[in-house]
Amino acid sequence: MLTLSKNMGISGSVKSSPDDFVVEEITGNGTVLELGKQYAAADLGMKDDPEGKFVVFVLQKKGWNTAQALREVARKSRRGIKSAGFAGTKDRMAVSTQLCSLFGAKAEEVKGTYLKDVSINGAWQAGAAVEMGDLLGNRFRITVRDASGTENIDPVAEELGGVFPNYFGEQRFGIRNNNAEIGVDILKGDFEGAAIRFLTDSQNEMSQDAVDARKRLAADRDFAKALDYFPRYLKPERAMLLSLAAAPTDFGKAIRSLPRSLTLMFVHAVDAHIFNKELEARLGQGSTEPAEGDLVCNRDRFGFPDIAASRVFDGTKCDFVVGNIVGYESEPNDDEKRIMDGLGLAKDDFRSKRMPELNCRGAKRVLFAPIVDFAHRDDGKNALLEFSLPSGSYATVLLSEFLKQPLGRD
Repeated sequence: MLTLSKNMGISGSVKSSPDDFVVEEITGNGTVLELGKQYAAADLGMKDDPEGKFVVFVLQKKGWNTAQALREVARKSRRGIKSAGFAGTKDRMAVSTQLCSLFGAKAEEVKGTYLKDVSINGAWQAGAAVEMGDLLGNRFRITVRDASGTENIDPVAEELGGVFPNYFGEQRFGIRNNNAEIGVDILKGDFEGAAIRFLTDSQNEMSQDAVDARKRLAADRDFAKALDYFPRYLKPERAMLLSLAAAPTDFGKAIRSLPRSLTLMFVHAVDAHIFNKELEARLGQGSTEPAEGDLVCNRDRFGFPDIAASRVFDGTKCDFVVGNIVGYESEPNDDEKRIMDGLGLAKDDFRSKRMPELNCRGAKRVLFAPIVDFAHRDDGKNALLEFSLPSGSYATVLLSEFLKQPLGRD
């Protein structure tokens, strides 16, 4: 059902401009945060608490990624980026809406924020922050420019049958495609291997200056001297080099010199690798339907997977097969154990005594994600695709099923 012929599909350009990729967040109560629409707390099933220490607000942006926009909004309210919270990240090359929060700010102050291509579509005081995962999903409107082969959209959609392989996208693995390898080193406690790999791997590096610097360091391992020639824009690498110049054998300290968000990304890339390999194996075996021992779940009232109600398959009706995002509390299935064995990992490796800040408890994710409210149209030149996806699913992964050529990262 899910194996598509790549001579079937459409051709065209995606993300020619941010306006071609519209992403509207779907909040926990099912509200789609529409572009240009103002919201109050009650619209989202929330409480406006005048005594609250947080401001919750709807952020609309164009040509900014989430971190960039929040940093500037926080600065305008004289707060730091660490005071900001958000439910999910949104790409720079898009027009998007999302729910965010700031600690220690005032709603009127945030409402008055002025930034080019950024607007605040409602703000109120609240007693709690917006946290990662506080969303159901996202609604997408994507324009494919100079589209041809649009007659293939309906056959591809029919063949997909309302779901698609829920791979983690390429961006999880980094531009140099080494995030997972660095993560494996960290989980094994090989901090030297992780640090050297981070500093010296040059695969897919875009700048020749960076390639030359990485290769030179790999050859001489002189961290202090590397500070003279490593490009200034490689800020995390330079932070690590500063640490190693002062303490050349303390690689754990060097890893900690990186932002925690970056080191967590390495560990999460390991999870993404395991999940993608499990999904790849199931597709290769043609086992897209649930079997004895599989975890499964049904749809919620919005059509998204009700992951919280996952259960072991017992032969009764179910809508989705569920896999693990492995952590120390997970119960890996046979496929996941096989993949982890190949990496030399056990689930307990996701709980580190030496770096507890990187511990991962584990979570669950459907192997085949639903495509909700899919629709399309074209004007003879461009095609517009509209659909909603659950939280954590990648629009570019779905689009790759419709396009003859694979898409790059979001």
